[in-house]
Amino acid sequence: MSAIDGTTQTRQIEAVASTGAVSLWRKIDRGDLVRTLFVAACTLAVALGLTWPWPQVPVVAVIGLVAGCWPILKEAFEDARERRMSMELSMLIAIVAAAAIGEWVTALLITTFVLAAEILEDLAMDRGRDALTDLMAFLPDTVQVRQDGDTITVPLGEVEPGQIVVVAPGGRIPVDGIVVAGESTVDQSRITGESLPVEITVGSEVFAGSINQVGAVELRAERVGAESSYGRIVEAVRQAQESEPPVQRLADRLASWLIYLALGGAVITYLVTRDITSTIAVVVGAGACGVVAGTPLAVLAAIARIARSGAFIKDGAHLEALSTVDTVVFDKTGTLTTGTPAVTQICTAPGVTDDELLILTAAAEAYSEHPLGQAIVTHARGLGLPVGPAEDFTYRPGLGVTATVTERTVAAGSCGLVADAPDKVEGQGIATAVHVGIDGAYAGTILLADTIRDSAKQAVAELHRRGLRTLIITGDQEATARAVAAELGIDDVRAGLLPDQKLTAIDAERAAGHRLAMVGDGVNDAPALARADVGIAMGSGTEIARESADVVLISSDLGDLAHTVQVARRARRIVMFNFAGTIAVDLIGIGLAAFGLLSPVAAALIHVGSETAFILNSARLIPGRRTR
Repeated sequence: MSAIDGTTQTRQIEAVASTGAVSLWRKIDRGDLVRTLFVAACTLAVALGLTWPWPQVPVVAVIGLVAGCWPILKEAFEDARERRMSMELSMLIAIVAAAAIGEWVTALLITTFVLAAEILEDLAMDRGRDALTDLMAFLPDTVQVRQDGDTITVPLGEVEPGQIVVVAPGGRIPVDGIVVAGESTVDQSRITGESLPVEITVGSEVFAGSINQVGAVELRAERVGAESSYGRIVEAVRQAQESEPPVQRLADRLASWLIYLALGGAVITYLVTRDITSTIAVVVGAGACGVVAGTPLAVLAAIARIARSGAFIKDGAHLEALSTVDTVVFDKTGTLTTGTPAVTQICTAPGVTDDELLILTAAAEAYSEHPLGQAIVTHARGLGLPVGPAEDFTYRPGLGVTATVTERTVAAGSCGLVADAPDKVEGQGIATAVHVGIDGAYAGTILLADTIRDSAKQAVAELHRRGLRTLIITGDQEATARAVAAELGIDDVRAGLLPDQKLTAIDAERAAGHRLAMVGDGVNDAPALARADVGIAMGSGTEIARESADVVLISSDLGDLAHTVQVARRARRIVMFNFAGTIAVDLIGIGLAAFGLLSPVAAALIHVGSETAFILNSARLIPGRRTR
């Protein structure tokens, strides 16, 4: 019936949080159930003639109506005091009118249907909220931490960043952190949506809410409490619950219009036919409850489903905006790419092997803080090659490094540092070249490039499959941006842009009639994220980017982006179907009732039946409960 207040929803979310399945029986309000059963029993008694009339008034019917109409009366009174037309008010009018002409069974049946519909709506809304709490209520109350060489147990709320947290096999990871000891596999499907367990070892990042499966691990806490992935989801859910998206306000207005239509139709019906039964049926036939209840349920369920897949939306308005975008704009570095250089190719001079070049270069670069040098060291170690000590290390700004490795002089850097190094090597493309000289002679070149995210190509393909246009807006050079766009199949590129120029590009796209979702990760993306119709931040991005965005991809998996857009669109289709269905059912019901072809009881059945159908339609979005 009436939409549930956001603050009340938040309290209910916190109250019903549970790690196990909660039965429908436990969730039904006992008072509401007893009241509904009592009114139903009174209805049956009156229908069977057990009325005990006095004087000419069936006492059983009056008692049943008083008991059943009390909650309806309270809501109708509040609505009337706020000058708001509501379904409760129209149903109360119909019930009183039916009782006034002696249609006691009809009045009781309408009351029973209204009460039953309230229970159904509450159950559906609770199920939508449970889908969210099932994700959120998954952290331990206490945590084991290392302190002064001992392991002690402390409340989760007392854990601070930098502390070492111990997680036993089968335990739930309580913080976002980095593994500092141990190896295991973790199930992080509740946070990132990954269906398979992920192997973790020293240096791996883990998320709060994941389950440690095999071995004991020690973590250095990085983000705790509200700053963890869990905490951000909690805050996002609270904001989403307390917000009222534009489509919800439209649903409320639609309900009011349909009620006014029904009341107006009832007046006309009575003036034309003088048939009070048909008049009551017209009032009862207007059933916008389904769209009023189904709309917030669809929003809740969509937010829950998206959170399960590794993203969260800050409120329902952003979900609605995301469902209407036609263009997805990507930043390049850190979004489509990892933002970390990696070795892509090794070219050696005659007489020099790949391993020899890597071993000597990695040793020379081991003391360098330059990202390219560190990428070479990482690559060598990843291949299991030894990275030995170097002597006489010298860093020459703008040129590269020199060092002595096993009594051999090694130079790694630009053409200006390495004699006879080629200006460009075959297959270099957009990669950066690190030329290497050994004992004064050119020995080879190591090519490095910012690597494209594994999920990027499939994500772009999925967006195109859904009819979305894609665009890169980046501060990087034109050639690099176009090469990435060509590899991923992105439609267009705007390159070499400063942050304020990115804003200009966003404004130009919107002025051209496009509705934009902007995906970024850095400080320079924050203004564009805020300016776009929907801002989407990578979970691995900067804090300002996450704060400026409306949607956050927790695991920085672009595959979650396509799924998020899909769910938002599906939620919108469901809501629009409920809108159209409600209007059609109401117009047909009011028309049939006005011509005397629909009794009040039949109108009540249609009312409740349509409400049930539209609520169940929205409930299709609710993700299934996951168990360990």
